[in-house]
Parts: sequence; C-alpha cells; structure tokens
Amino acid sequence: MVNPSTNNEIGITRQSLNVEAATQGNLNSILKMTAVASIAAGIQFGWALQLSLLTPYIQLLGVPHKWAANIWLCGPISGMIVQPLVGYYSDRSTSRFGRRRPFIFFGAIAVAIAIFLIGYAADLGHSLGDDLTKKTRPRAVVIFVLGFWILDVANNMLQGPCRAFIGDLAAGDHRRMRTGNGLFSFFMAVGNILGYAAGSYNKLHEKFPFTQTKACDEFCANLKTCFFFSIFLLVVLSTFALLYVEDIPNTSSKPQSESEPQVSSFGELVGAFSGLQKPMWLLMLVTSINWIAWFPFFLYDTDWMGHEVYGGNPGDEVYNKGVQAGALALMINAVVLGFMSLAVEPLGRFVGGAKRLWGVVNIILAIGLAMTVLITKAAEHERHISNVVGKPSHGVKAAAFSFFGILGIPLAINFSVPFALASIYSSSSGTGQGLSLGVLNISIVVPQMIVSSLGGPWDSLFGGGNLPAFVVGAVAAVISAILAIVLLPNPKPEDMAKASVGGGFH
Repeated sequence: MVNPSTNNEIGITRQSLNVEAATQGNLNSILKMTAVASIAAGIQFGWALQLSLLTPYIQLLGVPHKWAANIWLCGPISGMIVQPLVGYYSDRSTSRFGRRRPFIFFGAIAVAIAIFLIGYAADLGHSLGDDLTKKTRPRAVVIFVLGFWILDVANNMLQGPCRAFIGDLAAGDHRRMRTGNGLFSFFMAVGNILGYAAGSYNKLHEKFPFTQTKACDEFCANLKTCFFFSIFLLVVLSTFALLYVEDIPNTSSKPQSESEPQVSSFGELVGAFSGLQKPMWLLMLVTSINWIAWFPFFLYDTDWMGHEVYGGNPGDEVYNKGVQAGALALMINAVVLGFMSLAVEPLGRFVGGAKRLWGVVNIILAIGLAMTVLITKAAEHERHISNVVGKPSHGVKAAAFSFFGILGIPLAINFSVPFALASIYSSSSGTGQGLSLGVLNISIVVPQMIVSSLGGPWDSLFGGGNLPAFVVGAVAAVISAILAIVLLPNPKPEDMAKASVGGGFH
C-alpha cells in the first residue's frame, strides 16, 4: 500500500514546483519587458533633443520662427499614417525573426541615418555650395528637413512595435500589461532626463573637438555631439533587446493567393477601422479629448514661463531667462514622471482599476492647468506692485515649478494606461496588438494637429497669452476624466483568454 503521507508530500512538492515555475516565468517575462521597454529611453533621448534644441537650430540655418513651427507637423502626420500601418503589418508579419523585431531593427537604423543628416546638415549644406555669409542656407535647410521627417517616421516605426512587443510578452495578463507599459513610461522619463541634461550642457562638444567646423558653430557642434550620444544609446539598447528577447514568428497569417484581390495599404487600414469594436472606439474618444488637454502644455509650457511668469517678450533677456527656468522645470517633470511610472500598477489596484486611475489623474491634470491662472495673476500683481520684471518671488517660482512637477503624475499614467487598455481591448476583435496601438496613436495625433493649428488664433482672440489654451485644456481634462470612468468598459475575462493566445492577428 502507498503511504497517504507520501502522497501528500508528493502533492505538496508538485504544488511548490508549480509555484516556483510560475514565479520564475513571471520574473523572466518582467525582465524581457524591461529590455524591450528600455528602448524607449533611446527614443525619448532624441525627442528631448528635438524639443529643446532643434527649433533654435533651424532658425540658425535661416528659417524664420513663424515657419519653423510648420516643420513640427511632420510628427502628427507621420504618426497618423506610419504607426497604424507598421502595427498592421507587424501583426501579420511571418518573418522568421518574429513580428516586431524586424521593424524595431530597421526603425533604429532609420533613426541613426536621420540623426546623422540633422547633425551634419550645416556641414553637408556648406559642402554642396551654401554661402555662410548669407542668413539662409537653403541646402542645409533641405537636408535638415529631410532628416527631421525621417526621424519622426523612424520614431513612429519604433514606438508602435515596441509597445506591441510588450503586449505580446504580457500574454493577455492585464496586470503585466500595465506593468510593461509602466516600464515603457519610466524609460521614456529616463530618456527625457538624459536628453534635457545633455542639451542644457553647452560644453559637451569640447569633448569631441572635431564636431566644430567652419559651417558648424558651438551650438551646432553641441547638438551634433548630443545626437552622437543619442545614436549610441539607441543602438546599445535596441541590440540588447533584439538579442535577448525572443520574438516568436507568426504562423497564423496565410499568404494571399494570386486569385484574391490585392488591397492597398490604405485600404487595409480603413478596413481595420471597420473591425474595431465599441471598447476601442470609446478608448479613442477618451484619448482624443485627453490629449486636447495635454497639448497646450506641451506647446506653451516654457513660453508661459518666459512670458506670463517672468514677464518677458520673445527675444529679450527676461524671456530667455524664463524659458531656461521652464527647461529646468521640465527636468523636474521628467523625474516625477519616472518615479510615478513605477507606481502605476499598485496605484491601479488601490483605486480599483486602470480606467478609474486614469480618471482620477485627469482631475489632477485639470487642477494643474487651472493653477496657471492663479500663478499668472500672482506674478502680474507682483510686477504691478514692484514695477520690476524678470524677478518673480520665491513663492511664484515655487508654485510654477510645483505645477510642472504635479503634472508628472498624470503624465506617467497617460503614457501607460491607455496603451495597456488598447492591448486588452484588441483581444476582443480581429485586430492585433500592433494595429490597435497604431490606431490609438491616431486619436493622439489628430488633437495635436487641431491644437497646433487653432491654439494660436484662440489665444489671440483673448489677448495673445497662453492662459486661454490652458483653460480649454483644464475643461477637456475634466471631460476625459468623467468619460474614462463612466464609458470605458472593464476588461472581460474572455478578452483575457483571447489575448493569451498571443495578441496577434488571428
């Protein structure tokens, strides 16, 4: 006879082994998601350099300020087209290297090429015949714009597949999805901090004296050096992730037979929209309204510091001092963003779910944007009393820096929760992780185009300051908070089961 105690011991041993295997599997999954998410640091390093240095650089090449803003339209345009298509084709890819890795590989190469063109635009333009004695260098401008557009397209090629890769690794576990997207948000913050730090240190080029040439002055050389670091960081992180993390090839998509009609890529994209179910449409609606709240901050944050808080006008010393203070405040914002990104998962459990967390932090966003009115009025009152500009009190500066820091909290949630929800909702339709995330990106770039084109006239209608746009943003934040809590459905168990199949195109 078999001793019952022996059976119990065997059962306990098996249970212990199962628990140990599950724990080990969860740890491996987290490590792999961390490796993929780290690519965001390389991507965001370049974005931070764009935001802090490229607008002054393009004016250095002779493009007037009023036209420089048009170059930035490339971001939303490429995001609206490139990310959904890349996501769609990465879901269907049958490459032996996997679905996501080929797109990440070629996206990283494209980023390196684009950064080289931007960094060497002045030198290449001069070698092609630009006259350095003239204000405008047309050949350098053409090379810069070409590199700038390639960079935006390449960044969109990278971000979508990276997030989709994280969704694949989560294997339908919504807790892991939130953790993975929280890691992505954390590494975005790391990239921001490194990028702003590199851009603010104007002696960096001295470590690489060859970067300064006849056509490329100190500012240009510093930008070139920063981009060298950007390429190095992105290449190292991407190479490690591509070699370390296995991307299982997709075998579910069958090649199209010759007798089947060939559909254009745009036709496929339109067809993919028709396959989206109600949860994804509601998520896109809430995301669009939410980003109407965010873009006034992204467009006018440092200008608000220079104009409203410090009382300067574009071009004068007081305004530049305020803009520099705004850049420092953005670093504080990035630090808060990084720490909060690590707290997304526990906060989601504490408040009762991802959608409720998103709603709560959007109220914080609304309060933060409303703070700008009080801070501005306090700064104006001080200048009126003292008749001195450019020297706001410690209280006003503390409030302004607090505004930037507080907004790091909702920004961390905004960079993770909507994408996690998109990964979950995609499991209930015929679309895959990549396409769903790409489609979600459209609900981000459309508000960007709207705010970019209408923000200036709207502010001019109310006197030319930045407060009207911030007030609209506060109202949009409140609306998005309510809609997130009321409209968005909670993830269903059957959606989790479908997502666990692999989250790809079935």
